[in-house]
Amino acid sequence: MTRDFRIRSAISTDVESIFSLIKALAEYEKLSHLVTGNSQELAEHLFGDSPCAEAIIAEVDGKIVGFGLFFQNYSTFLTKPGIYLEDLFVLPEYRRRGIAKGILRYLADLAIARDAGRLEWSVLDWNENAIAFYEKIGASVLPEWRICRLTGNALIKCKSLNFKQ
Repeated sequence: MTRDFRIRSAISTDVESIFSLIKALAEYEKLSHLVTGNSQELAEHLFGDSPCAEAIIAEVDGKIVGFGLFFQNYSTFLTKPGIYLEDLFVLPEYRRRGIAKGILRYLADLAIARDAGRLEWSVLDWNENAIAFYEKIGASVLPEWRICRLTGNALIKCKSLNFKQ
């Protein structure tokens, strides 16, 4: 296999491949049971009338082998927009070729071009290889921060919270 790869912005015809990689990522993280979306929704969210996310892909010999899915966030302290990388995934057989670094470099360039205050993402605490990789490229892993999430019934329940108590 070649070590050459190409990173580029995703186009609408990449959606099925990206969704396949999303399912592979979920399987790797042992979270396949949480994948409830589909490629049609993904296409709408990436390329529809009101896109809410963007994606980049990594190709080797014309085959899509990795992706990064991201969206704009905002830092009130910096008073600047930022980029939040929701997912970064490279197929296992294509790892250790610099592809993940290429995806992050692409996003760093994009953040600079957009005058973003930061590029950030989350990493699972058990993923020691990813943590070591991120630290090696200069990322700070913030142990004092925890992600809070409302989804499904918890999101619906929050809508009806009594704030007078």
